[in-house]
Amino acid sequence: MAIGLTKRQEELLSFLKLSHHQNGVMPSTREIQAHFGFASQTAAMSHLRALERKGVIVRLAGKARAVIFPEELEREEVIDIPIYGSIAAGMAEAVAEEKEGCVSIDIASLGIPRNSRTFALRVRGESMIDAHICSGDTVILEFREPRDQDIVAALIDGETTLKRFIMEGGKPYLRAENSDFPDLIPARELVIQGVMVGLLRSGRSRW
Repeated sequence: MAIGLTKRQEELLSFLKLSHHQNGVMPSTREIQAHFGFASQTAAMSHLRALERKGVIVRLAGKARAVIFPEELEREEVIDIPIYGSIAAGMAEAVAEEKEGCVSIDIASLGIPRNSRTFALRVRGESMIDAHICSGDTVILEFREPRDQDIVAALIDGETTLKRFIMEGGKPYLRAENSDFPDLIPARELVIQGVMVGLLRSGRSRW
């Protein structure tokens, strides 16, 4: 047990660290309430404040789930990246446009400028498994023009998918990283919505 922490505070700190390691985000106060059986979210907040007073966590004002550990303050700036639903890594289909929370990421991990416009999508499907992108992963994307061979979120003929962007003979198309899936050649339009710059996987992250 850490010096100065009660048994329950030690349990909560361990839960925060485990949840962040497994999911890439901190648990919400509602999730903390449910996990520990607290009577209300207010009780969960009280325990977080106690951990903050003892210096083992830092809460960032005005940001949901914005709990970080003191050692993270020595790293580069942590930014909140919005998650906009899921994206098919299979055949193209519609994707949700409503924000579904955020992931907090150390900007240095992405290797992109601080002012870059980024967003995240959860992956569904197996068409990119040979690029080590699996169903259930979360991809981090940047709004910018794609280069040949970039992995992109693309709107192709009205539907969205995650594929590799290929430019061949001056004409673009999308290629799966799974031989069971065909190339996607646009009949009317191909609009790149974002270029992948990072990947979060349950239990670990890699960039």
